[in-house]
Amino acid sequence: MRILVIADEESKALWDYYTPERTEGVDLIISCGDLKASFLEFLVTLTNCPVLYVPGNHDSAYEQNPPEGCENIDGRIYRFQGVRILGLGGSMKYKNGPYMYTEAGMRHRIWKTRWDILKNGGFDILVTHAPAKGYGDMEDLPHRGYECFNTLLNICHPAYMLHGHVHASYMSGFKREMLHSSGTKLINAYEKYTFDFEEKDRQTIKRMMLMRNMMGKFV
Repeated sequence: MRILVIADEESKALWDYYTPERTEGVDLIISCGDLKASFLEFLVTLTNCPVLYVPGNHDSAYEQNPPEGCENIDGRIYRFQGVRILGLGGSMKYKNGPYMYTEAGMRHRIWKTRWDILKNGGFDILVTHAPAKGYGDMEDLPHRGYECFNTLLNICHPAYMLHGHVHASYMSGFKREMLHSSGTKLINAYEKYTFDFEEKDRQTIKRMMLMRNMMGKFV
């Protein structure tokens, strides 16, 4: 399965200068946030690919005008061709507004998804806006990653975590891909990136083990 991930900045190649060849072979598009609703609507219309999304910290307009024809997966697991995709949008809270959460707030959001995670026997892809703490994040509060994402990855071991929020221009050491200590491959989706999800990437974890670890770490 070929997946196109996008975040933070509308790609001119996929909008202003779009041609069908640019998305040839793509099966699924995932937005990691901070993109105009009109851009997502354009892609879902022109590509005939499903578009999944989580909101970023600059997506307050989604509350009144969400991207039409696209699937909001924030706070739940969505299955596409058998692949389990968990969405957790938003960033570290640095002011009042929607889609911003403290560390405790995001940990609580993960806790609320526990039955969905258990019912599905885990998940294969984690889609967030903010990164995990210590993996491609920054020291300032607005761009700091979440420690609870590290905990979640270490419990569930998904094949991929897709995020945005940290632009390539924000740091000299920007990395598109990183490997988490859990074995999960981390991808910063800034602007656009394409990768292949393969059958071997599916994760199988015993539900009792998941329940014990979720209860122990997030209660």
